[in-house]
Amino acid sequence: MTEEPEVAPCTRMYEFPGGLFELRSAGDESDNHSGFYLELLVRGALIGLHESEARMTYRPTAVGYLRTDVSGMARLWDQTQIRRLATRLGYDFADLVIFDPQFDRPPLARLKAQATRLDAEAVIVPSSKHFPGGEVPDTLVRQLDVITVDPEETYARRAMPSLRDVPAAEANGS
Repeated sequence: MTEEPEVAPCTRMYEFPGGLFELRSAGDESDNHSGFYLELLVRGALIGLHESEARMTYRPTAVGYLRTDVSGMARLWDQTQIRRLATRLGYDFADLVIFDPQFDRPPLARLKAQATRLDAEAVIVPSSKHFPGGEVPDTLVRQLDVITVDPEETYARRAMPSLRDVPAAEANGS
């Protein structure tokens, strides 16, 4: 009986910005290496083999929002600025919600629904002018952090009601 020659396992590595893909054969397949399996190396840890050793860092999710009537010809510039700010602040940018007033829908309904669906922590807008009346809505700030690009400001979520919602205090019980 003749022994078949031992086939050495084959490994292929592919690098991408967030880590490294490693494709490794089991070593017993034919030359076409159809038996490759996938390992994902992220920040020095193999996901799947030793999940307890994985060191993944959490990056909060952000969505962008703009109104076409406010951005006008600067729409692409505004989109770029939203994405850049999200990256600089360490957010995982998930989606851009664009509101066009031609369509008769409430302007913030889609934004709130998309932020909820994506479990977003923040919404980034070119400026407060993109909101009705040029003011950041309290209802939105209760759900998400709102970050404006110009001027760069953050409206943090409130755990307590705004001062407008708190009844006036009476001095000396009067």
